[in-house]
Amino acid sequence: MVLSFTDRGIYCAQGDFYIDPWRPVARALITHGHADHARPGMGSYLCTHAAAPVIRHRLGDINLESVEFGEVREISSARVSFYPAGHVPGSAQIRVEVGGEVWVASGDYKVVDDGLSEPFEPVKCHAFITECTFGLPVFNWTPEEQLRRDLNDWWSKNAALGRPSIIGAYSLGKAQRLLTAVNFSTGPILTHGAVENTNEVFRAQGYALPDTIRVTPELKGRDFPTALIIAPPSALGSAWARRFPGASTAFASGWMAMRGVRRRRAVDRGFVMSDHADWAGLNTAIAETEAERIFVTHGYTSVFRNWLEEQGYDAAIVETEFDGETLESKNPSEEPA
Repeated sequence: MVLSFTDRGIYCAQGDFYIDPWRPVARALITHGHADHARPGMGSYLCTHAAAPVIRHRLGDINLESVEFGEVREISSARVSFYPAGHVPGSAQIRVEVGGEVWVASGDYKVVDDGLSEPFEPVKCHAFITECTFGLPVFNWTPEEQLRRDLNDWWSKNAALGRPSIIGAYSLGKAQRLLTAVNFSTGPILTHGAVENTNEVFRAQGYALPDTIRVTPELKGRDFPTALIIAPPSALGSAWARRFPGASTAFASGWMAMRGVRRRRAVDRGFVMSDHADWAGLNTAIAETEAERIFVTHGYTSVFRNWLEEQGYDAAIVETEFDGETLESKNPSEEPA
């Protein structure tokens, strides 16, 4: 096997490295900067150039190298390269080749081009390790153009009534995707500190984001009756959010595709928006790899594995400590998206 599955992470013995390990190891290859994939305590890190600034922002002074998408790095007898995963800016699938056999660890991914992240690029391989966070047929994402229309219609209607609009979105990836989707002429855009910290990293990299206003303790919410406020989901319903009286609330998540979730979140509006692949996206990505062996991880693993076997794949479940997209987060600066 080119890659094996250990209690520390996905391991390549021929290169003596791990992919997205969840316990300290000497050498870690990282698919992207979310906290469940890029963790502290590794001896060295390797990622894409585009992912490096966010990883440094989150993990501090670490031993980090980076490569271009598609650049081949020889690590002992393994040939390693990174290809766009479309999940968040800089996110990658990691291709590992040993003796002519190719395995790909996808990390998290989505196949829809969101206009911000580097678009997903299928990588042909013999074995493919895929997430299945949303591995049920009920998960079908709103088309991108319709999603943009719905978001802007919600905000503009609230603004016309003098109601602020607060939307919960994860601080890395989804919040910036919202910024590229909304019509910023409707009103000012305010951001929670966790969101704005990531915005600053992306702006320094050259990603085009509209101007935003950081919400500070001194800011008076009543002075922004037409604003769109982007905050981590954990801030919804909190004292932080209550500084905007009369606000309409929304949550952007793939979980909004399930009945009852919006009600449990106690928000006015739910937008079906995820940085992971939906049912169709998962199946499309797997087919395009032309892989014979599929390993499924974090999500509806049993259901999705059974489905793949019915389609003729050699499929297996892999236990990992990745989270996928969750409805709750303990730390708003560390949310997976």
